[in-house]
Amino acid sequence: MSISDKNDRRKHSRVVFTTKIEIHMLDESGQNVKLAANSKDLSQRGVFVKTNTQPSLDTPCRVNIYLSGGIDDLKLEIQGRIVRHTDAGFGVEFESMDLETYTHLKTLVLYNIEGSD
Repeated sequence: MSISDKNDRRKHSRVVFTTKIEIHMLDESGQNVKLAANSKDLSQRGVFVKTNTQPSLDTPCRVNIYLSGGIDDLKLEIQGRIVRHTDAGFGVEFESMDLETYTHLKTLVLYNIEGSD
């Protein structure tokens, strides 16, 4: 795991972290869409989704992040918004989550920052 480039303008540490995620959103016609993909990196404020799909910017979404490897598998549910596109995928900025999800996410990011040395 590694921390992103120091020239990155983000205010929160971003760690390389690949895991299964789902993005739930509405398409332009108002239909529910579920996109299954993998994350590229993660911070306490957002996630980068590796995919060829490029939903419209500013689209609200729910992100499900699946964590495994512990005693129990976890699913973190976070409300977010599509904020950027690249050729490799798109970025989601987190807008709201419950306290338990925030605690898991913060621990996950801090653990992977410390593990990058």
